[in-house]
Amino acid sequence: MTPGGPLETDPRFWVLSEALASYAGDPNDPLVLQDGYLQAAVALVLRANDPLELLLIKRATSERDPWSGHMALPGGRRDEADADLLATARRETLEETGVDLAVEGRPLGRLDEVAPSNPRLPKLTIAPFVFAVGAHTEARVASREVERVCWVNVAELRAPTTRSTVEIPLPGGPRGFPSFHVLGEHVWGLTYRILERFLEVYR
Repeated sequence: MTPGGPLETDPRFWVLSEALASYAGDPNDPLVLQDGYLQAAVALVLRANDPLELLLIKRATSERDPWSGHMALPGGRRDEADADLLATARRETLEETGVDLAVEGRPLGRLDEVAPSNPRLPKLTIAPFVFAVGAHTEARVASREVERVCWVNVAELRAPTTRSTVEIPLPGGPRGFPSFHVLGEHVWGLTYRILERFLEVYR
């Protein structure tokens, strides 16, 4: 991104950069962490419209994907070729949505890592990175792992009417989880937790 461009001067992104400055990870983390946890990264891609828009994907239905059919942020596991987790977030976003954050995006910072609380899910630590992109950035379905890409207004995520609950069938019986209900879909689980933290940081 060209220094002094619109993403460098947009006051909303300055506010976010300052708010995220206290979060820092270790770029030299090994690929496999303590207790066998693997590393992954996701991208919160913010498009510079008014209000800001956030990029979400709907994962394709697959028996091999533990998050099959879920609404999610673009991202995935770190490869050995990734220099760090920031590189993972950029690579996965390009592979899944066609958005080249190395060219079109400005990194704003990162949030605290999260991990699945369900023991049946993979042992991962997930680092969320926040990026700004221009108002005319387009995303597309660029992987067979993705069914749909969409942009949602950050203001809509913040609206009380968006807060909902989704009932998920589990081995012990159905259980309700908090969610954002947007674009006819429920955003819950790890993605909900990440977005909740993002909304706390970006007030």
